[in-house]
Amino acid sequence: MLLAACAREVSTAVHPQAPGFLLGLWHGFIFPLSWVGSLFSADIAIYAVPNNGGWYDFGYFLGIVVFGVGARKTSTVYRDRVVYRDRAIEARKIN
Repeated sequence: MLLAACAREVSTAVHPQAPGFLLGLWHGFIFPLSWVGSLFSADIAIYAVPNNGGWYDFGYFLGIVVFGVGARKTSTVYRDRVVYRDRAIEARKIN
């Protein structure tokens, strides 16, 4: 099992028309839609196999992180809560 992780793909196994960087970028961008679709249909995949290797993976990564789901800017909302204890104590004294 450990040796299988280091195995390299034979260069003749990759077709010249295999998905490359640009298709990886596109597949990463549409990942959320593909994932939901893959839950309902066996014909939809979230990752193209075979692909041309590292460039497809890099495009896929950028598609998800930079342009897709990970690109959403989050904003932090700070709420300042001010408690006036003196007013609450005075209101109780009056009643």
